[in-house]
Amino acid sequence: MRVNGKHYRTIWEVEDGVEVIDQRQLPHIFKTAKLRSIDDFCFAIKDMLVRGAPLIGVTAAYAMHIAAIEAKSKSDFNQHLVNCANKLKSTRPTAINLAWAIDYQLSALLGLTSNSEKIEKALEIARKITEEDIDCSKAIGQAGLKIIEEISKKKNGEAVNILTHCNAGWLATVDWGTATAPIYAAHRKGIKVHIWIDETRPRNQGAKLTAFELFHENVPNTLIVDNAGGLLMQKGLVDLVLVGSDRTSANGDVANKIGTYLKALAAFDNLIPFYVCLPSSTIDWELEDGISEIPIEERSADEVKYMDGKTEKNIQNVLITLEETRASNFAFDITPARLVTGLISERGICNANRESILKLFPEKAC
Repeated sequence: MRVNGKHYRTIWEVEDGVEVIDQRQLPHIFKTAKLRSIDDFCFAIKDMLVRGAPLIGVTAAYAMHIAAIEAKSKSDFNQHLVNCANKLKSTRPTAINLAWAIDYQLSALLGLTSNSEKIEKALEIARKITEEDIDCSKAIGQAGLKIIEEISKKKNGEAVNILTHCNAGWLATVDWGTATAPIYAAHRKGIKVHIWIDETRPRNQGAKLTAFELFHENVPNTLIVDNAGGLLMQKGLVDLVLVGSDRTSANGDVANKIGTYLKALAAFDNLIPFYVCLPSSTIDWELEDGISEIPIEERSADEVKYMDGKTEKNIQNVLITLEETRASNFAFDITPARLVTGLISERGICNANRESILKLFPEKAC
């Protein structure tokens, strides 16, 4: 996707590691950071220089390549890989792509005998996961485009009003995004769209990231406070809700940024289609009940109590509560499958239930 007319991916290789867009600085400062050690990668994932389940997975895949390089100087090569894998997995417990990418690497590397072959294989897998992520995003875009086209026809070409929550754009993947991929596909095809962007407290990924993306892609959009979505739906100002997912259970329950569940309830009450856009790597095939089994990350209370923003001179972080105020910061919630109109994956659209999901992914049935 584009920033000031120039194409960017969210992550790219450099001589001694990878370089990423430091998403903490957006939208006011476009800055990159180089990740050269396992500690660099862990910090980048934990502190959200990179965020979004697909991008976290890709970043972790490259981290395992760095772990393999580091392992050359260790007494036990494989044990170092396992130690690094466990350290990486502990950074963000909800996003399934993190563990998926790491386990993908481990299953391939631990079976090899040559250490140099392990290093080469780790880089090969990281590159493969990167390109597959882009292909998945494009395919999600084409599948979701059909839904937007149908709504556009019913509205006789008037703008399709789409509400999204958090950032499931190209900044959450390598390129194109998940929930934004159908939007970008429609926009580039000349279909009129208008996006309602939830600000997405407490880290404001909608306000900071989604609005940034859509601005640079010239997609019409309006930023709203998180709690305005229900009112807009009641007033007939929302035609479609598109969100992403950090983990989806085998029965179709969806873990996404906190507040997604409330949007799903409002959409259900107002008969508005609510679709979840996700690559299949985000599906946790071992979980049958997302409501009770998906772990919910609880982050620092400071993310709730403090806000950062641009002043005339610089970026400042300010306290918005009393210092003594207690705050809770659950990062995700679970939307029950019954509230989800459908799942949009790289293989097409299905209902949010195990039977329908397995029709798209029959190899997971055994």
